[in-house]
Amino acid sequence: MKKKYEENKNLAENKDYTKNKDYPENKGYEKNNNGLDSALYSLVEVMDKLRAPGGCPWDRKQTHGSLKPYLIEEAYEVIHAINQGDMKALREELGDLLLQIVFHSQLASEEEAFTLQEVIDEIKEKIIRRHPHVFGTETIKDVRSVSLKWSEIKKQEKHREGLFYNPEGLPALKRAQKVQQQAARYGFDWDNIEGAWDKIIEELKELENVYNKGNRDRIEEEVGDLIFAVVNVSRFLEIDAELALSSTVEKFLRRMRFIEERVKEEGKEFYDYNLEQLDKLWDDAKKKGL
Repeated sequence: MKKKYEENKNLAENKDYTKNKDYPENKGYEKNNNGLDSALYSLVEVMDKLRAPGGCPWDRKQTHGSLKPYLIEEAYEVIHAINQGDMKALREELGDLLLQIVFHSQLASEEEAFTLQEVIDEIKEKIIRRHPHVFGTETIKDVRSVSLKWSEIKKQEKHREGLFYNPEGLPALKRAQKVQQQAARYGFDWDNIEGAWDKIIEELKELENVYNKGNRDRIEEEVGDLIFAVVNVSRFLEIDAELALSSTVEKFLRRMRFIEERVKEEGKEFYDYNLEQLDKLWDDAKKKGL
């Protein structure tokens, strides 16, 4: 059942939140000295007004599905700000990401599925539950033990029958690293990185072999195996493969833009240059630290 905004729209003008226990539906906030709860409550009020009759037409037509691209984009914008070391941008992008969480919670509240308060309460309880060595009496000696305990508790919470699960919805590189981490936790792993290096060489030779034989059906499979092996080395080095590739793409674009500018300065077009000339411009971009 949809929330009846008509019954509450007068509350949009009331700034005394302490008297509006039913506005918005996310109840239970307690004021604190640093104003954090008031700030969050105000953001929820803004979203409620955007979604109310007479609010923003664009915001009113959105669904969980239509907002998916924005959620992904904002998460990557946060990562970009971190990579740039730009704290001002990070503050802004974290706000944009928070807005997506508030937006989805608002939609769920209208559907009477859950509220933002429930989202906050649930994650707080989950974090406490998964850290018995901090909030309970258990003793855990190292990081690997923490990881194993986390996985064990998570499995119990989600009622999984097996040790391994398929993290659907993640980008392919992230998903690959996730399943590799699962296997490694239970001992299916090399003792050292040399085994992971060797696997890359093995997969590269297999790809070359099927390519030379013209076996098109196998090429895609072997390309996938090679990428999977590279991701495994990344995991061994404790490097996030998804973020590493994203950074490389950014670096590639910076250098290509540099080349583009140089080409324009000379009043030419890309096709006026051969590969050797473009490669020299690429080296110039590298020398400039791009």
